[in-house]
Amino acid sequence: MKTKLQIFKIVAKHLSFTKAAEQLYISQPAISKAIKNLEQDYNTTLFIRKRNSIEMTTEGKSFLIYTNKILTVYAEMDEKFLHKKDNFPNFIKFGVSTTLSNYIIPKVVAKFRVNFPETRFNIISNNSDTIEELILNEDIDFGITEGRTSNPKLHFEKFIKDEIVLVTNVNNHTFTKGVIDIETLQQIPIVEREKGSGTKMIIDTFLLEHKITKLNSVVSFNSTEAIKNYLYHSDHYALLSIHSISGDLMNNKLKIIDMKDLSIERWFYFVNRTGYLSNTFEYFKKFIRHNYNF
Repeated sequence: MKTKLQIFKIVAKHLSFTKAAEQLYISQPAISKAIKNLEQDYNTTLFIRKRNSIEMTTEGKSFLIYTNKILTVYAEMDEKFLHKKDNFPNFIKFGVSTTLSNYIIPKVVAKFRVNFPETRFNIISNNSDTIEELILNEDIDFGITEGRTSNPKLHFEKFIKDEIVLVTNVNNHTFTKGVIDIETLQQIPIVEREKGSGTKMIIDTFLLEHKITKLNSVVSFNSTEAIKNYLYHSDHYALLSIHSISGDLMNNKLKIIDMKDLSIERWFYFVNRTGYLSNTFEYFKKFIRHNYNF
């Protein structure tokens, strides 16, 4: 029942079976079946199905109120009986690729330590290649990286989706319409990440798929922060994670230039050695999923 209620809550949030399936990493038919089972169990209709959308019924809205109350009690029970403070080690060490370590993970760990103040962390920040190498060498047990490899010794699990966008200084008015095509993308001066960076690997794959041999790279840095600081003083361009520039957009320091008919998307992944099992890791993953955007 708990799982079906969680599925219902996510469907109600997105008003989409497809988006709920994507967030929960299960198939859309499984989502539909769970909702249908709930409707049969309670002899009610929770959603009105339309051709390209769904709409919550009045009873569905009422059902959501009870669902939230019940899931809150479930969470309190888990915290009380399953996730006691003495179930966690005093020290957790893991690796994180640089985009995540700068913009997502610090706030999650800060919140985690409010609940588990005895747990100390050593978080290694580096590019994705290095994090994977540390895991394979058993220097760390798990990490979170940008993109994934086909190495059978590593197990990858989707975390959150990201988008790579083209950005420049807000005072750069070269493209007044705020959009460029693929030919222009190959001509403009680009500031890029170093080889081994997960962001660079995703971009290189994208270029290969669109038969682009190379960009007009003029400078490379080994961190997103360095690239952004360069752009503050330049009219050049960079392809960066949308997560890394939210503050710059709000503070009117950088702006996005749309790429016509082009979209660069990727996933961030939890990664560990194949076969590695840990209750701490499983709970920590769950905690990160629920708190990365608080």
